[in-house]
Amino acid sequence: MQAALLALLIVALTASAVGVLRLTSSPRRVLRPESEAMRSALHHAISTLPHLRRGLDGPSARKAAPHLRALTQAAVLAIMDHDSVLAVDGSGGANLTATRLLALSGEVEDGRIHVEPNRRAATTSDLGGPAVVAPLVIRERGIGALVAVYEPDHRLRPEDTRVVGEAAALVSAQVELSMVAAQEERLTRAELHALRARISPHFIYNSLAAIASYIHSRPDAARALLAEFAEFTRYAFRGERTYVTIAEELHYVEKYLRLEQARFGDRLTVRVHVDPEVLQTVLPVLSLQPLVENAVKHGVEARAGTRTVEILAIDRDLDVEIRVIDDGIGMKEDEMEAALSGAHGGIGLSNVDRRLRSTFGEDCALEIQSAPARGTTVVMVVPKFHVGVRAA
Repeated sequence: MQAALLALLIVALTASAVGVLRLTSSPRRVLRPESEAMRSALHHAISTLPHLRRGLDGPSARKAAPHLRALTQAAVLAIMDHDSVLAVDGSGGANLTATRLLALSGEVEDGRIHVEPNRRAATTSDLGGPAVVAPLVIRERGIGALVAVYEPDHRLRPEDTRVVGEAAALVSAQVELSMVAAQEERLTRAELHALRARISPHFIYNSLAAIASYIHSRPDAARALLAEFAEFTRYAFRGERTYVTIAEELHYVEKYLRLEQARFGDRLTVRVHVDPEVLQTVLPVLSLQPLVENAVKHGVEARAGTRTVEILAIDRDLDVEIRVIDDGIGMKEDEMEAALSGAHGGIGLSNVDRRLRSTFGEDCALEIQSAPARGTTVVMVVPKFHVGVRAA
């Protein structure tokens, strides 16, 4: 869906720029070079994006309206929802009553662009020029209108109607992207909540049991482990953070592993190698810990003898490749598919996989490399930079 919306956005930007280029090439005006007209049009179109990506409301509309007015070259530009005027920009805006603007926006209930020709001004200060009204439409449902009113002596041309229509398409596309982003954010938070609920009983029981075993024989070690446990659980269950750096995630994964080493003793060997260049890369919180927990479960719990869990974070130019490796019992192909689908009640890997794909796209799905009795490697690839993904 996002790809289609982005395609629509590109078309809107291009058409808007071409329309403004034609408007600025009128023989009655001082001509500017084509490159300057195109650059100006694209500047104003792009300048609306960060505001509209937050959704359509009064503050975002007021910030976007001046750019949309410059894009359409209207005397006054108004952005409406179904019931109210969200923003008006232009020197004549004070002379346009909300009643008239709402009446104009009501003309596009059929989903088509409406053109109102010049009309006689009710007062000498009234802006009685022609108007173009374009609907704002999301998923075939009207959410409002874009109203461009011109000076009384302005003669409407097809280019005016086209530019206003494309500006409305630009607004609609950005608002729809904001809705998709909000929906994905809610999904991500729901997935994270499910993961936290799953970590709680298993990890807490095992950690406290390990700490209890040290209380009488090694009280100092027990106190240190209890501090590690408290710090890790605060990190794992702190609800306000969605994204963290690799450095932060590794810091708390190491605390998790120290608790597991207290439980397994010499049976668990941990190796960590991280390229320093990747430490500030951002990823969803609790992305690495479930992979490490899975490696401990299949690499140590399920197989006797001394076992190794290895964590690698490798600089791959624009991406970071993270590998979590164990030398445990391994998995068959159907078991790998079940792990990624969340079958048999195991949600750790499937949860991380869904959150990675939701955040970065399908190319960042988890990959499992395994075979029976040959251990398991789980591979995660994340981009070093992704729009909208920042550590809190």
